[in-house]
Amino acid sequence: MATLLAGLFPFVCNPAHAVDGGPVEFNRDIRPILSDNCYQCHGPDANKRKAKLRLDTEADAFRDEAGVRPFVAGKPSESEAYRRITTADADDLMPPPDSGRALTDSEKELVRRWIEQGAKWQNHWAFIPAKRPGFPLGQARAGGWPLNVIDHFILDRLRAGQLAPSPVAGRRTLIRRATLDLTGLPPTPAEIEAFAADSSPRAYERLVNRLLASPRYGEHMAQAWLDAARYADTNGFQADRTRNQWHWRDWVVDALNRNMPFDQFTIEQLAGDLLPKPSLGQLIATGFNRNHMLNGEGGAIAAETQVEYVVDRVETTGTVWLGLTVGCARCHDHKYDPISQNEFYRFVCLFQRTAGARRRRHGAHYQGAHAGTGGQDQATRDHAGRAPSRAQSALGQVRRRA
Repeated sequence: MATLLAGLFPFVCNPAHAVDGGPVEFNRDIRPILSDNCYQCHGPDANKRKAKLRLDTEADAFRDEAGVRPFVAGKPSESEAYRRITTADADDLMPPPDSGRALTDSEKELVRRWIEQGAKWQNHWAFIPAKRPGFPLGQARAGGWPLNVIDHFILDRLRAGQLAPSPVAGRRTLIRRATLDLTGLPPTPAEIEAFAADSSPRAYERLVNRLLASPRYGEHMAQAWLDAARYADTNGFQADRTRNQWHWRDWVVDALNRNMPFDQFTIEQLAGDLLPKPSLGQLIATGFNRNHMLNGEGGAIAAETQVEYVVDRVETTGTVWLGLTVGCARCHDHKYDPISQNEFYRFVCLFQRTAGARRRRHGAHYQGAHAGTGGQDQATRDHAGRAPSRAQSALGQVRRRA
């Protein structure tokens, strides 16, 4: 639970957009503008880049080319990128009028304010380590607030938006909200009456602790993870037959109910079978890698199907743990995230060398969460140093098929 609440702090502490007159953040306010309007021609994809200009890296965004720089910290009038997005000259305007894209007045104003405030650059948010936010200090109490540590952050965010806390909810409303939020189920009439009659100062704390200890808590909280991991009880495709993947689903529910640390949650799902003397649960955890669809159609080409399975694993792993939409790089260098096509197929090679992948290529059928399905086999570890050459080979095969 502590891990979950810590993950929420950045969202509580940071407004969804820059408050008028407040600080403008590159990742929150500026990067989305550049990504939507500029990166298609001035982003990571070298094959589509125009005028040899990049706006997705700090070095290029501030580079001086014959006295012209896209951005000049503190000086919008000297920033060529700002001049181009605000000019009335159709020949100089960016994005070009025929692109179908255009910055709104509010977006132009955000860019201007960001430059004026020093044009502070930030790396892609997925590569910035999480850190504990500073504790808001000097807050006056408001309607009984703050009551606990988290309230300080919520109150600070509310005041940034010139808002005040809502009135305290009634007992029956409060237990209904808490029970639905933590278990996905409504409270029973008996539970409602018991909570409404409990006037002790720690009644709400006891309610929350009871809900967190309920098996229903893990079942409810697991839903988001099951969706991200593309869990299903059937194989998909034309037959959509039942699969026995519920063992992995139950492992996720149990891990959340036991408040398993996220680093261990990650290790066991990606490579539980590589741990020293792995338990049955750690082997089942690697079923994460088997959540892809299974094609049992008689005319399916085994090699083609295997490629689809491995690509699915790469895309899901990249999205879930890297926070990147790596799938775009399957066909070309990513236009928005810093992932090249070459790097995508290096990632493919990692999964291509698993024991399960080779069994599939040799015709063995597999289904469900079975022991030893998730990590790398010994051959992978022995040949890890040759990943780049294998990646080049795989990339060449894909291009020849295209």
